[in-house]
Amino acid sequence: MSTTPRRRTGANKVVRLLDGLERLSWADPVIDVVGRGIRALPLGDGRDLLHGRWLGHPLHPLLVQVPIGSWLSAAVLDLWPGRSREAGLLIGLGTAAAAPAALSGAVDWAELRPRQQRVGLVHALANTAAVGLYAASLACRARGAKGAGRAFGFLGLTVAGTGGLLGGHLAYRQASGANHAEEVPSLLGEDWYRAGAVAEFPAGRPVRRTVQDVPVLIVRDDDGTLRALADRCSHLAGPLSEGTVADGCVRCPWHGSVFRLSDGWNVSGPATAPQPAFETRVTGGQVEIRLRDQVPGQPADDSADTDTEQEAPHGRSG
Repeated sequence: MSTTPRRRTGANKVVRLLDGLERLSWADPVIDVVGRGIRALPLGDGRDLLHGRWLGHPLHPLLVQVPIGSWLSAAVLDLWPGRSREAGLLIGLGTAAAAPAALSGAVDWAELRPRQQRVGLVHALANTAAVGLYAASLACRARGAKGAGRAFGFLGLTVAGTGGLLGGHLAYRQASGANHAEEVPSLLGEDWYRAGAVAEFPAGRPVRRTVQDVPVLIVRDDDGTLRALADRCSHLAGPLSEGTVADGCVRCPWHGSVFRLSDGWNVSGPATAPQPAFETRVTGGQVEIRLRDQVPGQPADDSADTDTEQEAPHGRSG
């Protein structure tokens, strides 16, 4: 009889279930209606605040720490005799804190891809159910039914944990909220790279070129100044070269993020990270670019932007 342990192959049941949620196309009509409603909310500048543009990454993961931490602490106190009142206070705090966390998550969710939105919808439903269970827990505690209050609390924590599992799938498996331009500095060195002849870049029109396997957006101003950014939007890798250029900025065609061409600063969301920007120069009629050593949001030094002939000892062909 063989003693060799049998090796399991394929995904486990949890992974298969999570992958199956991405294919729930029947939910798309609901997603479309809810998404339009969220995008229509008159939030003004508050929308970028909720996206976390000011923070440099999504705000939602930060806000969810309060309800999750409060509810988990309440569960610990519910295991300790005579601490039901303190547990109730923590449950109330977590339930109240769930509202801003949900709003920030909703504005992010409305700007995701369909497969991400399908998982996000179930994530939101699970968290909504958890809030309902915690509300029931508070109601039971108020009536003196402490046993029922604890039961609803533990059930709420279980459902909230399921919502957290789905949130982790969104963040780490589906890269929701990740910076999709982060890899660019790792793929390009500090050298100059050729992107094409000057004549290939008509004034005012975004042009896409590939340099060292990195898609790059290049725009030539009316005065001949050349601007270059990584082409894939940091939000969800949308093609900026297919977007619109106006007032020194480019708008992503997928979700409307706006980036300043001079330094890649994200002027408005949903993108929370700036675009990698490049210095430009013209040598022998060829446009060359290299990564800009510049902190986005601060004035850029355009001394390298020129239409004059220069030597390019390190220039490489894209």
